[in-house]
Amino acid sequence: MAYQLIILGGGRMGSALAEGLLDAEWCAAEQLAIVEVSATQRASLGERFVGVAVFAAIEADHVAEGTGVLLCVKPDQAEGAARRAGESGVTRLLSVVAGLSTVRIEGVFPGPVAVIRSMPNTPVLVRKGVSAIAGGSNVTKADLDWAEGILSAVGMVVRVAERNIDAVTGLSGSMPAYLYLVVESLIDAGVHQGLTREVSRQLVTGTFEGSAVLLRESGELPEELRAQVTSPGGTTAAGLRMLEGRAVRAAFLEAVAAASERSRQLGR
Repeated sequence: MAYQLIILGGGRMGSALAEGLLDAEWCAAEQLAIVEVSATQRASLGERFVGVAVFAAIEADHVAEGTGVLLCVKPDQAEGAARRAGESGVTRLLSVVAGLSTVRIEGVFPGPVAVIRSMPNTPVLVRKGVSAIAGGSNVTKADLDWAEGILSAVGMVVRVAERNIDAVTGLSGSMPAYLYLVVESLIDAGVHQGLTREVSRQLVTGTFEGSAVLLRESGELPEELRAQVTSPGGTTAAGLRMLEGRAVRAAFLEAVAAASERSRQLGR
């Protein structure tokens, strides 16, 4: 039986995308298949996604003319998995593998293939992801629309040139970790000032969530919202002066640059 979409890799990202697509009714469960090499994980996926076919390997009879593939395996497994997809007759593939260029994926296919490269981040797990997509040499607008339709089920999507994907990786791809480090540090700061860890955690995570909603819904720039909290000579001004003195802004610039460069290195 052939499927509308085959997800190669049933880990956190692959299963999150499967759940998002099913919830959004992008396709019926019977039109979706997941390929997962781990027998234990296959059993878990079968219980979680009733009606979805779960296989150990992709086969030619799984693929029809319109079948698309979503590549969600680990980087060291990606080219092998893509090669097997090509041997099965796949001609359209969306990759969420970090550092793997469209050229490298195209190179393992036996014939022309439309490869779309993407960089989603972990909030796709709660349908709040941010993803960027870029097309390879054979990609049409219809292919990009197809890829955007998949990733829109789990968040927002932007289109960029492939040369910018490494910068996207260093910024939004890695950004959840940067923000969690900030949250972790602020919770510790509250504890250092005498709050219990639980109270500090509630204050920080609640303020973090509310500030994000305010930034999204107010339409104001972050520097404008920051200025609204900062009274001349006040408490916030004192805290910001310390952060600027410790070069926190520069540290974020360097963190994104380092992560972007590492993404470039992985793709070489």
